[in-house]
Order: sequence, then structure tokens, then C-alpha cells
Amino acid sequence: MRENSCDSDKTFSLMLLRCFCSRPYDGKWSKTMVGYGPEDNHFVAELTYNYGVGEYRLGNDFLGITLVSSQAVSNAKKLGWPLKEVTTGIFEAEAPGGYRFYLEDKEQLRQDPVLKVTLGVSDLQKSVNYWSGLLGMKIYEKDEGKQRALLGYADNQCKLELKTVAGAVDHGTAFGRIAFSCPKDELPNIEALMKKENQRILTPLVSLDTPGKATVQVIILADPDGHEICFVGDEAFRDLSKVDPNGDKLLDDAMAADNSDKWFAAQKMKKAAA
Repeated sequence: MRENSCDSDKTFSLMLLRCFCSRPYDGKWSKTMVGYGPEDNHFVAELTYNYGVGEYRLGNDFLGITLVSSQAVSNAKKLGWPLKEVTTGIFEAEAPGGYRFYLEDKEQLRQDPVLKVTLGVSDLQKSVNYWSGLLGMKIYEKDEGKQRALLGYADNQCKLELKTVAGAVDHGTAFGRIAFSCPKDELPNIEALMKKENQRILTPLVSLDTPGKATVQVIILADPDGHEICFVGDEAFRDLSKVDPNGDKLLDDAMAADNSDKWFAAQKMKKAAA
């Protein structure tokens, strides 16, 4: 671990689609954070709906999320959701939009069933050097034969798996980012390290105001393959990420009231056209 690389007290969450006003989707949007528990100690995914966009072209950058949950496998079978057994006890499921999930048919023993998130990389060693050598992640596994590595900031958190893909990493039009929280006092150190090492900084350290809520400090980086990485000040993050007790109902109501077909018709656009 570098002297001024990140410490091990991080919360690991994934921004699955686009995040707040991510380029080039800077128009009207709605987002929902989903997970198996509070963001303090659970992995969460940010699902963003960008108005006016009917579909996205997936690349090979995001390779899937792995869950350890026999309940998830059981639910899929009850609902008639297509499952493909890729190896004994591990099933592949495809979410709407093409995102892949891998469900391990085992009893959930950990607090959070989300085991790992897998990203495609073009050069495994170069990526490991970045995520471990610069960002301070611990290497849990490394398999040169299968061209994969498993990294994380803590034993009890969701892990990041890096897996080599053929050729360059293609982010398609559905790119997202990985997000971590850390003490806000550490953010300037991260920025200074990236500058010293001549690494890409997409958004220099900035404070973002949320009306009526906490002001959060953020810095956004890019790894060698262009995967976006967001570090967020933990103090404000915890205030902003409190569980909404009405969250499930609000989401259900929003989906039930979705009039996107009418919206696209009024705009004289085909919904399936990006």
C-alpha cells in the first residue's frame, strides 16, 4: 500500500448506470438507489432513468454482479425468469436492458448477499497496479491463468473483480461508475496522489450542494481503461444515504404511473431508439 493511498475503511457501492448528470446524459433524469440494506454497510446500485433515451448499447466494461442467495435462485424459478447454469450451483440471469447477474445457489451467510462486481480490463497487471498500488485495495485472489483478480477494501464488503477481455474495453453508451465513501479529509490526499502520478482526474475535488440536505465532497477519477471511480466524503454521504422508509412504495407508485410510452409518442420518438 502506498504511503498516501486510500485507507481500508471504505463503503463500496456501485453506480450501475449513469450517475448524477453524467455526460452525455445531462437532461432530465430520475434515480433510485437499491440494495439489501443501508448504504452504511451494504452494496447498493444506482439505477438512473434518463428521459428521452429509449435504450443503451452495452459494452464489455461491466461484466456482472454476483449474489450468494438460494432465495434469489428460488425467486427466479418461481417467477419463470430465465436462468442458465454456467457451473454447478451458479446461475446466470439477465436483467432488463441486458445486465448480467450471477446467482450462487447457497444459503446467505453474510449480511449482504452481494459478493462481487466484475469489470472488464484490457491489461490485468496494469489494472491491479492501479487499483491496489495507487488506490490501496487489498488483493484477495489473483489467477493469471483465468486472467482475473479479486480486490477489496475490507473482508466483509462486496469485492471488485477485474477480468481480462479481448481487445480494448468498450464502455458502450451505458457506462457507469464505481463509488466509494471515505473520510472527507482524505479526499485532498487522493487528488494529490493522482496528480503526482499523472493519473486521469475527470472531476477535481468539488463540493456539491443538495437543497435541504448535506453538502457532499466528491472527486471522480478514471482507471487505465476509463472506468470511472468516484470517492465521496463519508460524513455527508451518510446523511444523504439514509434509508427512506417509504422507498419501496415510492418506487412502485412511480413505475405504476409510468407514462413513458405517451411521452415518447408526444415527442414523436420511438422508445427503442437511443
